[in-house]
Amino acid sequence: MNAPQLMTFNAGSSTVKIGLFSLSDGLALQVGSGTIDFRHVPLKLELTQPEGVIEITLTAQVSDDLHEVLDETLDWLSKHFSLDRLRAIGHRVVHGGDRLISPIAVDDQSLAAIAELIPLAPLHQPQSLRLIKAIQHLRPHLLQTASFDTAFHQNQADHVRAFALPGKWFDIGIKRYGFHGLSYQSITKKISVEFPRLSDGKIVIAHLGSGASVCGVDQGMSCDTSMGFSTLDGIPMATRCGMLDPGVILYFLQHEKMQAKEIQHMLYEQSGLLGISGISADTRELQESTLTRARLAIDIFTFRIAGEIARIATTLGGMQTLVFTAGIGEHQPYIREAVCKRLEWLGVRIDNTANNFAAETSRIISQPDSRVSVMVIPTNEEQIIADESAAIVKQRALK
Repeated sequence: MNAPQLMTFNAGSSTVKIGLFSLSDGLALQVGSGTIDFRHVPLKLELTQPEGVIEITLTAQVSDDLHEVLDETLDWLSKHFSLDRLRAIGHRVVHGGDRLISPIAVDDQSLAAIAELIPLAPLHQPQSLRLIKAIQHLRPHLLQTASFDTAFHQNQADHVRAFALPGKWFDIGIKRYGFHGLSYQSITKKISVEFPRLSDGKIVIAHLGSGASVCGVDQGMSCDTSMGFSTLDGIPMATRCGMLDPGVILYFLQHEKMQAKEIQHMLYEQSGLLGISGISADTRELQESTLTRARLAIDIFTFRIAGEIARIATTLGGMQTLVFTAGIGEHQPYIREAVCKRLEWLGVRIDNTANNFAAETSRIISQPDSRVSVMVIPTNEEQIIADESAAIVKQRALK
């Protein structure tokens, strides 16, 4: 493989997804992918390439700087891909605030700006920083780029982004930012290519995975989203609480005498589906359980998703298309059916046979008489990161 190569890192709170791309005429064409889950001991690199999927056990130990893990990972990847022709690594960074609103080439100044936003995304932002700094150490001359999840939502109106707090707080950045923007970009782009007659309409997208949110798009632009100031807001998630009365936080502080870090740990890592059920953060396990609290967790999850979809449809002034995406949204028909059943009053009608097909390609799962086109579309955040990184590589080559 003689073409220039590009790699992407999509850092979650405990995993990193790796995309491998070939650059042809400035376009990024995916040739492979990988995943490392830092919760598994020993670490494993699951690598997907044209020949199939292989699982590689890593001997490196997880350290604060990740130097050993990434060094071993790059060594393994070089056995399967032409990393000697690697031109750049593009990163997904969850929070860009109001300053980092477009893809950038990483330098010391932008790295400091990313670090300043750690308090707004304490689970995800440090992971991205660790990966960037580890690559800087291992390959100091390699171009790195950053794409921001918050950037897609920057054009939302002030009355959507503002909290009902004294105005000075909005002015210093206490506002709704929204997240999962790279996923929403991916879905919006796919609709414009695969279903162009729907692309200019009012679209609500439900990104349902371990992290979950809902976004309203009109004319390809984000108008409202369920996540706000932090990745805690909106619908309940695997271990995150979702929307919460701020009086609950005051109660924890004043009457339970809990410390801020203790509350943070509970809201990010012990709540959501795991907290409600007491047994699992995985909706598949909860669906199979006969326990009352497992049933309650699923009911709360689907109830809140449907509620956010209806709320965001109000922002849009209607809804022509509803899209399910991400791990749960793409692969769990039961969740889609439960959400859509709560939206029947809006004219949502799904075809149960279409809904039960495995998610391999984009498809419509609504009945012909449904007032809303309901779709399942696989998201590809790595492709968006690669496209944005490739554009920076091309721009720098022209200078």
